[in-house]
Amino acid sequence: MPQHQQPAEFEKLNMTHNMKRTIIITGGAGFIGSHVVRLFVNKYPEYKIINLDKLTYAGNLANLKDVEDRPNYKFVKMDICDFDGVYRLMQDEHVDGIIHLAAESHVDRSIKDPFTFARTNVMGTLSLLQAAKLYWESLPEKYEGKRFYHISTDEVYGALEMTHPEGIEPPFTTTASSENHHMAYGEKFFTEDLKYQPHSPYSASKASSDHFVRAFHDTYGMPTVVTNCSNNYGPYQFPEKLIPLFINNIRNRRPLPVYGKGENVRDWLYVVDHARAIDVIFHDGKVAETYNIGGFNEWKNIDIIKVLISTVDRLLGRAEGEDLDLITYVTDRAGHDLRYAIDSTKLQRELGWEPSLQFEEGIEKTVRWYLDNQEWMDNITSGDYEKYYEDMYKGR
Repeated sequence: MPQHQQPAEFEKLNMTHNMKRTIIITGGAGFIGSHVVRLFVNKYPEYKIINLDKLTYAGNLANLKDVEDRPNYKFVKMDICDFDGVYRLMQDEHVDGIIHLAAESHVDRSIKDPFTFARTNVMGTLSLLQAAKLYWESLPEKYEGKRFYHISTDEVYGALEMTHPEGIEPPFTTTASSENHHMAYGEKFFTEDLKYQPHSPYSASKASSDHFVRAFHDTYGMPTVVTNCSNNYGPYQFPEKLIPLFINNIRNRRPLPVYGKGENVRDWLYVVDHARAIDVIFHDGKVAETYNIGGFNEWKNIDIIKVLISTVDRLLGRAEGEDLDLITYVTDRAGHDLRYAIDSTKLQRELGWEPSLQFEEGIEKTVRWYLDNQEWMDNITSGDYEKYYEDMYKGR
């Protein structure tokens, strides 16, 4: 080997001494987390990015194959509930920032197993907070230059009434506003000052973790920030969620299980845009503030499903509407909130962020990605996932 060349591992080791910041991103092998890790690793070569993930069913290191050899990237397999492990890692790596995404996040699973959600989402968050507190308070500069950023959900706000089921013109318009489908289904929206009214075990566990994060700021002075986001979609999403599940089912001509009448309304956020927002808020968001992150668009589930069918059929060369007969209405789940609609104008106004594309553009990109990466999907949907799928929808 020529003298001026260095093995990749040596280069990686050498670079760690010259890093400007060291940031732990929890849940970095998951759906949203992998997009945040990729953005930070590529955009900030002077940051050391530690991907801390337990690699449960939805965590997949294949999501990050394109950055796994970067000198500023490190993966650590660890449970966020392992307080001693997290505390040692923070000391060993001199961590000055945490972006916390690791969570159990599927409402259906929380209804079947609320204890797992309380353990991971509440106790796991508390474990991270306490480890960060002890380490940062032991340093001469204390909390100066530190940040604990907690990513949460709009589901903590409860549900909104659908006062206009036919749809009305919404009070805001952005790049994401659809030319063909730009409407709201009520006058009220989730804003940052709304009181929490969680309805599911999942949203209750996230509400509790949000409160712990704010308490660590109010009690100890930890520099924290909390964001609540709407439904995400895009590449690398585990196919228990509506959009990847239905893309895969349409491709394989499997039934599309629609809860109730499919009239539940959600706001949709393209995951790459969410990662961009996290970047902006981590660096420029005000300490102790809360920011809502949403796509500025509301869709009924049944309308999304029809867009998915139309897009998949077109890209696969099938006849228009050929797979509409796959729609299968199933018994609605317990406590299914009717309408979520998030107002992100605070983030837009204060930090200049807004979504980059319309929902239909995002769906087109998303469908193309899943169709172009069928091997990824086939690997994900084998084995344990098939058993989960059968169990979740059997007899409904």
